[in-house]
Amino acid sequence: MRIALVEPEIPPNTGSIARLCAATDTPLHLIGRLGFSIDDKHLKRAGLDYWPWVDVRQHSDWASFVAAVPGRRLGFSARAARAYTTALYAPGDILVFGGETRGLPAAIRDALADELYAIPIANPNVRSLNLANAVAIVLYEARRQLGLD
Repeated sequence: MRIALVEPEIPPNTGSIARLCAATDTPLHLIGRLGFSIDDKHLKRAGLDYWPWVDVRQHSDWASFVAAVPGRRLGFSARAARAYTTALYAPGDILVFGGETRGLPAAIRDALADELYAIPIANPNVRSLNLANAVAIVLYEARRQLGLD
């Protein structure tokens, strides 16, 4: 299992996701223009002292990520029609999430249309979940299906 964040914007979210990745031994891929410096103090603080245990890699854009990292990609978007619990996860899957304010770009949603999922939200006044929470929800569902927890 791998996590990919496309143009994440908020350092504490990425830091929290990095900590989650360290705890689950899950590689983290950061794709495109980041909304912060990788040295950002808020990023480091959210990840606390777990950064040495995170396999983190940066990719300049989606095309270079796709070329460098083989595997099945599953996208997660508030705009998807299918629930994340309907996906059948497999070892080596790449769980792809968009940035906090824009989500996954339309071109990536289109490329992942056959494997695009959402986390259902009961209240129509809430447009999406916090990125770190969404990643945790999906990653632990995948791990549950794979018998990793």
